[in-house]
Amino acid sequence: MSKLRITYVKSSIGYSKDQKDTVRSLGLYKLNSVVVKNDTPAIRGMVFKVRHLVDVEEISDSTV
Repeated sequence: MSKLRITYVKSSIGYSKDQKDTVRSLGLYKLNSVVVKNDTPAIRGMVFKVRHLVDVEEISDSTV
């Protein structure tokens, strides 16, 4: 299964509470923090909702 490297690049200040909660649910707490998550439809949906606040890279299992 492939993975996603998600980087928090833009502050959620000024955005709705549900977008702030989504960023927190992804495990992102500070700007420029990075998490690696499995590429699942649920994670893809969360990333799509906050795509203007994060950068996403697909990575293969061998590079983790």
